[in-house]
Amino acid sequence: MRAVALTKQVTSDGGTLTILDNLELEVFRGESVAILGTSGSGKSTLLGLLAGLDYPTAGKVFLDGVDLFGLDEDGRAALRGRLVGFVFQSFQLLPALTALENVMLPLELAGRPGARGEAMGVLERVGLGERLNHYPRQLSGGEQQRVAIARAFAVHPKLLMADEPTGNLDSATGARIIDLLFQLNAEEGTTLILVTHDEQLTGRCQRRMRLSGGALLEVVQAGV
Repeated sequence: MRAVALTKQVTSDGGTLTILDNLELEVFRGESVAILGTSGSGKSTLLGLLAGLDYPTAGKVFLDGVDLFGLDEDGRAALRGRLVGFVFQSFQLLPALTALENVMLPLELAGRPGARGEAMGVLERVGLGERLNHYPRQLSGGEQQRVAIARAFAVHPKLLMADEPTGNLDSATGARIIDLLFQLNAEEGTTLILVTHDEQLTGRCQRRMRLSGGALLEVVQAGV
């Protein structure tokens, strides 16, 4: 994945706010990268642009060699569905579907055989084997987060992006999710791009990128 001169501005009555300013970055296949920064620094905006969920004011994003914003909305969705898993900070679970059905949905949309068994297996791996038939409103915030993580894992993505994936979890469950993330990275060569304040998660990433005021200030090797 590569971002070139990526800029995001928002205009209101108060003027123009630059969230990301001519940002350049490259993430290599199989890498694990933590994106750090204070609240409002542009981390979540950057993640949304890299996934093609938002549109930049200027610049380009290349995903698997394809110019993401050279595609129409349907084309971007198709590319995401084939390559990308995404864990949103707000979960984005469908309230009318059970935990199992939420995880099955992307598998069914992709035409994967055995969607039910695959979804059950990944929910068990995140500790929700006894909560398969519960609806999001019947789950705690941490349990909803685990369903969202299971949904992202289920499609075996080439690239997994996550916005604070351990933010709503207790330390033991968070440690389990971190292990799952890096198991996916090691076993399947999945590229990880993670927005996080979790020091344990950050410390296991190969690279750390710090954003401030929309600018990429530094790239620090993990452990340095």
